[in-house]
Amino acid sequence: MSKAHVYTDVNVICPKEYWDYESVNVEWGEVVWFSSVYDRKVGKGKYSEVFEGINMNSNEKCIIKILKLVKKRKIRREIKILQNLCGGPNIVKLLDVALDYCHSQGIMHRDVKPHNITIDLELRKLRLIDWSLAEFYHPGKEYNVRVVSRYFKEHELLVDLQDYDYSLDMWSLGCMFAGMIFRKEPFFYGHDNQDQLVKIAKVWGQCITTYAIIQNFSRSIRSNDGIMPMVTTETVDNDNRYDRSSVVT
Repeated sequence: MSKAHVYTDVNVICPKEYWDYESVNVEWGEVVWFSSVYDRKVGKGKYSEVFEGINMNSNEKCIIKILKLVKKRKIRREIKILQNLCGGPNIVKLLDVALDYCHSQGIMHRDVKPHNITIDLELRKLRLIDWSLAEFYHPGKEYNVRVVSRYFKEHELLVDLQDYDYSLDMWSLGCMFAGMIFRKEPFFYGHDNQDQLVKIAKVWGQCITTYAIIQNFSRSIRSNDGIMPMVTTETVDNDNRYDRSSVVT
């Protein structure tokens, strides 16, 4: 069973009210307090569209997130996580400060990518946004692997490993840094999940040409279950030499 190297027991120690978003009682505000500028779309994602808006009470600019058809528990989860992180250092000079804070609160972001980083040019600060896929971390719990945009997925997610931890955010951060350093965005550009693994192996792996015999097998991961334990043992051993919760490679 895989466990996080850091902040392992945050949600074990915290009372159930801290992480139990199923029982959150959401007090919905009045929609009339806000005015949307619908011709000023600032972003969109799989589950929502984001527009520039105006808070009618203060006349200040704000962001209005319009959700598509999603389950109520997903909305409750995002609201609960934002409530728990409110007031923390998610305005940062270095992105890992925001990640370290949310991890220290027992929360995985699960969608770190350039589109979820905003820049305040006047204050020279970064903000980590969009917590719709974030989740509370519990040691040994299995999670949905359909998180993180493909180009920023760590290899464990690509082989359907469900008991992951905070390190998936650090991998995504490393992919972002690699893209900036080498001026290649995205750094790992796979056409599908299998191709994404190949792109990672070409950079990270050491023996891909030596073991070219694998080309004789199907690229479908599930169809190679019989050989996967033999193939992945060395990869996992090499990976475990590094604590990816504290080191970005």
